[in-house]
Amino acid sequence: MNNIPDPFREQRNKDGVLECKFQGENTPMILRHEDVRKAAKDWKTFSSNAPFRVPIPSEEDVRTMRQLPVETDPPDHTDYRKIVEPFFLRAKDPAMIAQVEALMDEMLVAALARESTEVVREFALPIQSRALAYLLNVPESEATTWISWGIHVFRDGASKGATLEKYLHAQLDRAQASPGDDFYSALTKATFHGRPLTREEMMGFANLVFAGGRDTVIHTISSVLGHLAGHPEALEFLRQDPARIVHAVEEFYRVITPLTHIGRVCPVETNVHGVTVRPGGRASLCWASANQDEAAFDTPAEVRLDRKPNPHLAFGFGAHLCLGAAHARLLVRTLLQKCIERVGRITVLEAKERVENEERYQRVVGYESLTVKFHPR
Repeated sequence: MNNIPDPFREQRNKDGVLECKFQGENTPMILRHEDVRKAAKDWKTFSSNAPFRVPIPSEEDVRTMRQLPVETDPPDHTDYRKIVEPFFLRAKDPAMIAQVEALMDEMLVAALARESTEVVREFALPIQSRALAYLLNVPESEATTWISWGIHVFRDGASKGATLEKYLHAQLDRAQASPGDDFYSALTKATFHGRPLTREEMMGFANLVFAGGRDTVIHTISSVLGHLAGHPEALEFLRQDPARIVHAVEEFYRVITPLTHIGRVCPVETNVHGVTVRPGGRASLCWASANQDEAAFDTPAEVRLDRKPNPHLAFGFGAHLCLGAAHARLLVRTLLQKCIERVGRITVLEAKERVENEERYQRVVGYESLTVKFHPR
């Protein structure tokens, strides 16, 4: 993961926009760092109040409810966000940090004892799932079910989406019958503008938890390990001064940017850097391009684990800054801490990159599979 190919560079420097069709809809992708930040803050022009249409491709066929709070605009977005924010802030709680540290230790010790580990499914997926159980304050045994769903909650279309919805309804039914201190119980007890949440609203929050931070975390963990395998000097660099891990986490998220872009709907006809978007049409905020913009980052193709400042947009920008950012940072930070303590080097045995193939660009985002051997210190 060095000198990363940037599929947006030419168009970013030329026009600042790339027109691309998604599901037959012509969508201008906003490419420059400054322009993406401006659009992310301008929710009246670039609205998220569009059920199913914030993700690209749209998700009408794989879920039945609006995801909350992401598919709303201020002020409702702000009020919805406050309902679940306490759970996402648990990632800064020393007790949860200790749980994640113990989990990462356990996973690395087990991997070091094996001749090979398939990182995506045998390492990253269990870590993501078990850490999510800590975040939601539910029994860790629930992770077994989540792991069985695989990497992508919606990849298999409506069938897998229906499985998730059935599961979430059951959890909410249980919480309403016997509320506790978990995420689902908090939803059943929450109010919005003085009234209880509807079941659809509860489902909107719960659905996003599983769809929003699943493959992004898994592919980030896999990509970090892929980089450390290809660049053993990176492990040594961090080992020399563990305080460098803080900046390294931000740099990894900048260069990986696990979510390429996100959609926004224009309520009225809008000129998006020379491209006309009709009322109700979409533009996209291309985080991946913004994070490679030479106007914002010196030699952006280089992976500099001590890069600072690092105004990356991997977690979005503005009101919709990713709720799970602290959790995602905790996982990569802990992974790096435990690697420098326990791992001498990592050898890649087999790798198959995951490539996002679209009409106008191809972008590597993590791995379909990555088999490695962890060598102890």
